Amino acid sequence: MQYELAIVMPGATTVAQKKTMQETIEKMVKVNEGKVLNLDDWGKTDLAYEIDGNEAGYFMIFDLELNEANAKSLQEKIRLEEGIIRYLFIKKEKAN
Repeated sequence: MQYELAIVMPGATTVAQKKTMQETIEKMVKVNEGKVLNLDDWGKTDLAYEIDGNEAGYFMIFDLELNEANAKSLQEKIRLEEGIIRYLFIKKEKAN
């Protein structure tokens, strides 16, 4: 199954921290027997409202391929990951 993971990191995140987070998520996906199909780095953007004292955030969108049981495990690990202030994890529907 294919999934999309969007993460938001604090606006004060450095390039090194972004790279580390990217590698961490890629490693989590691999450990859960999945693969990253695509990564879209949206960069720093102002937030619509303040989140945990942050007025801006770095957005990264991952397209993933995982089985359903491992997707739930990955989602739990991402929820606990420090350095992510918000995330969205959705299953992509197949186009007809």
